[in-house]
Amino acid sequence: MRRRSLAVIGTALVLGAAAAGCGNGSGSGGDGDKPIVVGSTLSLTGAFAATGQIHKIAGQEFVDRLNANGGLLGRKVEWKVVDDQSDQAKVSQLYERLISQDKVDLILGPYATPNILSAMAVAQRHGYVMPQHSAVLAPQLTYDCQFPAWSIGPTPNSFIPNQLFDAVATLPSPPKKIAVLTSQSGSAAFVSDGFGDDKSGALSIAKERGLDVVADIHYPPTTTDWAPIAAQVRDADPDLIIDNGLGVDAANILQAMAQLNYKPKQMFGLFPAPGPLLALGDEAEGMLSVSMFEPNKPTLDKLGPEATAITADFTKRAEAAKLPYTVFETQAAASWNAWEILTDAVKNSGGTDQRKMCDTLHQKGADTTFSGHLTFDPKAHNFWPTTQSIKQIQNGDWVTVWPADRAAAKLEGPRP
Repeated sequence: MRRRSLAVIGTALVLGAAAAGCGNGSGSGGDGDKPIVVGSTLSLTGAFAATGQIHKIAGQEFVDRLNANGGLLGRKVEWKVVDDQSDQAKVSQLYERLISQDKVDLILGPYATPNILSAMAVAQRHGYVMPQHSAVLAPQLTYDCQFPAWSIGPTPNSFIPNQLFDAVATLPSPPKKIAVLTSQSGSAAFVSDGFGDDKSGALSIAKERGLDVVADIHYPPTTTDWAPIAAQVRDADPDLIIDNGLGVDAANILQAMAQLNYKPKQMFGLFPAPGPLLALGDEAEGMLSVSMFEPNKPTLDKLGPEATAITADFTKRAEAAKLPYTVFETQAAASWNAWEILTDAVKNSGGTDQRKMCDTLHQKGADTTFSGHLTFDPKAHNFWPTTQSIKQIQNGDWVTVWPADRAAAKLEGPRP
């Protein structure tokens, strides 16, 4: 899946005019008509590409809408996004180049926790504000000017398993035996095993709740042969499989189990790309995952016409790009939040001075379309009170099912 061509590294998707000046500029006065340039990387090829493409389309839509409404501080906004090829080793050098050579005014973080941590180190070294889409490894997000666009609270390793177990405990026949599959990668391992002195995670919390962990399987993020994992799960025959993985991991595991003629009773995937799972059809029916936003009608009706227009435009763009799943959901909402955090920092501070932007976000927070007003406490690594829910594939579509007061449908139990 990886493309190693250096030509790809140099490819940039540019929205707007030519590059602008220094990243710690004021954004006024002598800047004149120069565009404000935002630099970032995304995984447009490689293992994370299925999700990276979602962030690309959402970002392009945001910048188009922003410029149609006058840009920022009366200046056009240009987005320079470079393909990091899903390779953490490339991320640092690319962000260093964006800041030191291209001299972008602003940056956004990449996708996936390992990549985000690499980018964060560069941002901290240069003092840049860095909104980021999806990192949840809270103990390592120590830079006070990184701002999460998807919050699972300051202790995601406890919150996620407890939310899932609370949900399935309401079923007529709650699971008693579970299998935990863990990608040895950043946030995924954090949610299974905890981090440092905090060992809370899916494994420890399951045992505290009296659940029998019949399989505990850790796999490298470079795994391509899923058959041995599928065989171990089949032999353990759990009531619930928890795959704390990324991208297409859950889809690959389901396909491997299907090849063994084994259908899991129920399965949860932590951060899957949504489209590949839906493409599996009946094999993925009943699949559970985390969600920050699903464009279910009751939710859109509550948010109003602007949110509805954004989601509809995204779908048109995703269809044109031939994405396997064209619905504006959690990943797109996280991307939208990140852009709104960044642009609010500029507008409310009156320029692109990085220190002023960071201080302003701590003082005033940011307003977002899909998550409301966000507040950032550096003592909690800037994680804001979570709005996360649980979603499920029902009749071939993702719907919010937990908690009950935000659900668009009732949580369905295991397959018969």
